[in-house]
Amino acid sequence: MITLSPTPALETERLILRAPQGGDWPHWRSFYQSDRARFVGGGVTEPKPGAYWRAFGHLTGHWVMRGFGMFVFCHKGQEDMPLGMVGPWYPDGWPERELGWTAWSQAVEGKGLVAEAVRAAREHAFRDLGWTTAVSYIDPENARSIALAERLGAVRDRGAATPVFDHPCIVYRHPAPEAA
Repeated sequence: MITLSPTPALETERLILRAPQGGDWPHWRSFYQSDRARFVGGGVTEPKPGAYWRAFGHLTGHWVMRGFGMFVFCHKGQEDMPLGMVGPWYPDGWPERELGWTAWSQAVEGKGLVAEAVRAAREHAFRDLGWTTAVSYIDPENARSIALAERLGAVRDRGAATPVFDHPCIVYRHPAPEAA
């Protein structure tokens, strides 16, 4: 197994945020095959054999290509049971650096866990990565993500460029740390 150079782990009151690991693949695949993933390119039917494997490789490889990436978040003491992913994200072709998030099961929702994880990842992006701005690209039908972005203090930025997707997205701009 390849080991990446040291990647940061973030800690909140209830969570550990860490880089994705090979053991996360079955959990991520279950999420990505579910209807929960419809807003992030997944869904019930895999478009081509191996597409989900390549998508997971894209997430893990982002750490190598950019030196940062999405964190898997887990309850403290249960680091082998991932709950979702959050964090800094900047694939090739994105107009701006993004803070993204996914909750891998409905059981994660309604407890403030995703918001707690995003706040830690956002602080990391601004403090440790030197970001001065960040956006979240959200499907306009994803009411839960829109509500979360607004709870986090992000505001809709109608003038911001969007990535080229096969579906529409709206942009929420996150406040700088001193404004958050």
